[in-house]
Amino acid sequence: MADHLDAYSRVVSSVAAELLPKVASVRAGRGSGSAVVFTADGFLLTNAHVVGSSRAGTLAFADGTSGDFVVVGRDPLSDLAVIRAQTATPAPAVLGDSDELVVGQLVVAVGTPLGLAGSVTAGVVSGLGRSLPARSGSNVRLIEDVIQTDAALNPGNSGGALADSQARVVGINTAVAGVGVGLAVPMNSTTRSIIAALIRDGRVRRAFLGLVTSPAPLPEQLRRRTGQDGALRVVEVVPGSPADRAGLRAGDLVLSAGRTPVGDAQSLQRLMFADAIGRPLPITVYRNGALVDVIAEPVELTGSGV
Repeated sequence: MADHLDAYSRVVSSVAAELLPKVASVRAGRGSGSAVVFTADGFLLTNAHVVGSSRAGTLAFADGTSGDFVVVGRDPLSDLAVIRAQTATPAPAVLGDSDELVVGQLVVAVGTPLGLAGSVTAGVVSGLGRSLPARSGSNVRLIEDVIQTDAALNPGNSGGALADSQARVVGINTAVAGVGVGLAVPMNSTTRSIIAALIRDGRVRRAFLGLVTSPAPLPEQLRRRTGQDGALRVVEVVPGSPADRAGLRAGDLVLSAGRTPVGDAQSLQRLMFADAIGRPLPITVYRNGALVDVIAEPVELTGSGV
């Protein structure tokens, strides 16, 4: 058992040594949290809710260096923001691919909550492919495809790194959902396109459908009929949303959207960018033993939840 623990400890400590210098504590207005250096010219990733509506703020690294930053762009739906340091930054962290994660895999959460030199916790991936409804007043923000982990997080970890055993950043810690449950925005092809849009345009024009979903396997007869293994079960329909107006209901199994098979939250999210706004989106669901076709018309997501 000691050998096993030693190996585990070696992995966690090596990830911590690699990433702690590259994670800054940030303060913007009343918000604070962490941010991760991801380019050599001073761009950092953090949470949209950490920077809020601020245009600038201050940051500090573990080695004691500090300075100002400007907010380059923010995307409330993914809870991601890009900031740029106005001072020299450490070498960037390596971004990984959350699509390669498996449930049970070791992950390490690294943050620098204000007042602490650096916070490192470890755990496993508890769940994948979930959607997180985040409410702010009457607005609802849906964070798609979050990573669930039992690595202990606190609010100061928001915007910090969730890393694999090779110190590759596979997620950005976003929220504390409850005792023993931490959530992170995944680092995948969708996230990378969001980051690129934030750097280029300062924002992401997104289509809003209003579904909270969870991946679900298909019954055998439906697999044979459709040729696909999984779908998205509707957990919640946001009242008054395009999905609600189209007649989608909790319990529906979403098989396809835009005539493209839907097997995970990311495959639906890939459709929810600018060119989907205001256009009819055919959706096929399985409900009460029958296939049902509906047409939804996504609207532009505006002012949700920062």
